[in-house]
Amino acid sequence: MFDPHRLSAAVERFKGKTVLVVGDLIADEYIYGKPSRISREAPVLILRFSSREVRLGGAANASHNVHGLGARVIPVGVVGADAAGDEVLDLCRSRGMPTDAIVRTSERPTAVKTRIMAGGYHATRQQVVRVDREPAPVLDPATEEILIKRVATLGATADAILLSDYGYGLVTPAILEQVMEVGRKRGSLVTADSRYDLLRFRGVTAATPNETEVEGLVGGPLEDEPAVEKAGRQLLERLDCRYLLVTRGNRGMVVFEREGPATFLPIHGSDEIADNTGAGDTVISTFTLALTAGSPPVEAAWLANVAGGVVVMKQGTAPIGRAELLHALASDGTPREP
Repeated sequence: MFDPHRLSAAVERFKGKTVLVVGDLIADEYIYGKPSRISREAPVLILRFSSREVRLGGAANASHNVHGLGARVIPVGVVGADAAGDEVLDLCRSRGMPTDAIVRTSERPTAVKTRIMAGGYHATRQQVVRVDREPAPVLDPATEEILIKRVATLGATADAILLSDYGYGLVTPAILEQVMEVGRKRGSLVTADSRYDLLRFRGVTAATPNETEVEGLVGGPLEDEPAVEKAGRQLLERLDCRYLLVTRGNRGMVVFEREGPATFLPIHGSDEIADNTGAGDTVISTFTLALTAGSPPVEAAWLANVAGGVVVMKQGTAPIGRAELLHALASDGTPREP
């Protein structure tokens, strides 16, 4: 068995670590309404507005997770000179995260994902539709230059750099090159979670794709564990990375080591997932911190598995806190250590 005391000690070592999170900052907007009637104009449901809230999404959610787990986080990204940018910055500050490395520009609107949620006041609210307001995936040269300088300066004090790429063009080739250079000079970990273009992150320390993304990269379905293992090995080589953590939904995870085995881990907690929004941010944040704090890769993967299992039971984008992770480790059994 994994030693619960050892796992808790690993979480305690998160404190004092510094992680630079570079990526696409997103405002996750939730609009809640109670079903009222069917529209006369079209066969659509009319919702009576009840409330609205904004949460930190994308790289901002990854930053929120790192901060919540007790480490020092430095978010690096861009928001627009708009109301959504105000909300992202205010949310970061209210949670105690610095915003000095976030560039504000009128050249690029803040990315916003608006989810319309329907349900009664005492019932589970279901997502009806999502509307995305996406910036053009092009970063203006002046903003890019500022970000490169901030990565160079702030990365020199970081224990790890986490790349959170949602396809909005923040992690340009030049910024990625600077991140990799800083990682090499300092000997710090560089981890990547890329929604659409993982292969361009060749040479990172670790990557955390989900199984569907792996299927897209290898060009076929992964119907059983041997197929998953073969695909994972291929991807590990193509990325030239040390570790690959593949999330598999209600089938758990598998962690690949360049100089070691592939280890399949069962799902943590219930397989009745409430909402997997943002779970990937939690997984890469926890995995990055655990590796940075000296945990072996399988132990780091299990900590990420437990953390992911906690957040998927929450509604909407939500981070995990250090106390929550310690409670989950203390109250739950752990699998046999490979």
